[in-house]
Amino acid sequence: MIDEISGITLSSVRLPLPTGISDAKVFTGRQRPMTEVMLLFAEVRTEAGLDGLGFSYAKRAGGPAQFAHAREVAPDLLGEDPNDIGRLWTKLVWAGASVGRGGAATQALAAIDVALWDLKARRAGLPLAKLLGAHRDSVRCYNTSGGFLHEPIERVLDNATATLESGVGGVKIKVGQPDRRADLRRVAAVRAHLGDDVPLMVDANQQWDRPTAARVCHDLEEFGLVWIEEPLDAYDAQGHADLARALVTPVATGEMLTSVAEHDELIRHRAADILQPDAPRIGGITQFLRLATLAEHADLGLAPHFAMELHVHLAAAYPHEPWVEHFDWLYPLFNERLVTEGGRMRLSDRPGLGITLSDQARAWTVDTVAFGEHCSEQADGP
Repeated sequence: MIDEISGITLSSVRLPLPTGISDAKVFTGRQRPMTEVMLLFAEVRTEAGLDGLGFSYAKRAGGPAQFAHAREVAPDLLGEDPNDIGRLWTKLVWAGASVGRGGAATQALAAIDVALWDLKARRAGLPLAKLLGAHRDSVRCYNTSGGFLHEPIERVLDNATATLESGVGGVKIKVGQPDRRADLRRVAAVRAHLGDDVPLMVDANQQWDRPTAARVCHDLEEFGLVWIEEPLDAYDAQGHADLARALVTPVATGEMLTSVAEHDELIRHRAADILQPDAPRIGGITQFLRLATLAEHADLGLAPHFAMELHVHLAAAYPHEPWVEHFDWLYPLFNERLVTEGGRMRLSDRPGLGITLSDQARAWTVDTVAFGEHCSEQADGP
C-alpha cells in the first residue's frame, strides 16, 4: 500500500536507575557511576492512520545530542513513503552528513529507522522477527544486571540464583578491576555457586591492556566461560585478533562501535568469535541487517547488546543460534513484558516490536517535538 508519512513526534525521556551502576570503567576512574539512561523515542504516523515506535538511547552522556540531531533531520521525512526504509535512512544520513556516519548522529537516526520497521511490521500484522524471516520463536538469553561490580559477591550470587529462577538461562558478571586477583576470586565464586553446566560469561568493559588481558584471559580459561567480553579497547582490532587466536574461550566484542564500517574492521581482522552489535548505536535495524549478513558470511556468533525489546527480534532472524542480553532496566517504559522460560526469551505474537509506551515514560519525558499533520514544528515540555 502506498502511503505517506504525515507526522513525526520525538521525545527525550530520562530513565532514573534506582542504584548507581558501577563496572570496571568506574573502578579504574574513567567514568562515574551510571544513575540514569536517556532515551530518544520516535513515533511515526502515516496518512492511512498507521503508527510505528522506535527508540535509541545514551548512557551517562549524549542523550540531548541525539534529540537535537533527530529534531533537525526528521522533517525531511514528511510526505515520504514509509515503505522505502533503506532510501530514507540514506536521505537522513545525507541531511546530517557534516557530522558523520557514526556516533550520536546515526544513533539519532536509529530511533526513526526502528520506528519505520515497527510500522512496516504492524502494517503486515506480524512480529518484526516474522517480517524479517525468523529462524526460531525463542532465543537463548543471559542476564547482566545482577553482576555489576558495585554489588558485593554475596549479592551477585543471590542475583544469579534469582536469574535462573526467572527463566533466564545464563549469567554474566563484570570483571576488569585494578586487582586482577579480585576478578579471579569473583569468577571462581560464581562458577562454584552455579555449577559447571550453567552458561557463564564475563565482561571487562575494555579495561585491560594487552599484557594484562593475555594473563587474565589465560587464567579464566579454567572456568568454562561462554565468552570473555571486551578484554581490550573496543577499537583495538589487532589486539583482539591476537587474543582470540591464543584462547580456547571465545572473545566477544562490538557493543561500543557505532557503525557497520567499524564492525567490519573486527570481522576483517578476525578479532572476535562473537559480535555484539547494538542496533540503536549503529543506526538502527537497516544497518543491523547489513552487519548481520557480514557476520553470517564470516560464520560468527551473535549476541546483541542491551535493548532486548528490539534485539530479540533481530536475534531470532539470525541463522546461527544467538544470545540476547536480558536487562529489566527499561521495564517502566513499556506496557508489555517479554517472557523468559527454560533459559530462553520468547517472541511475542504482537505485531511490530510488540511494545507501547507507558504512562511512566510520558511522565519522564523532558523534551518533545512534533512535526507534520498540518502544523509547523511544535515543541512542548514534559
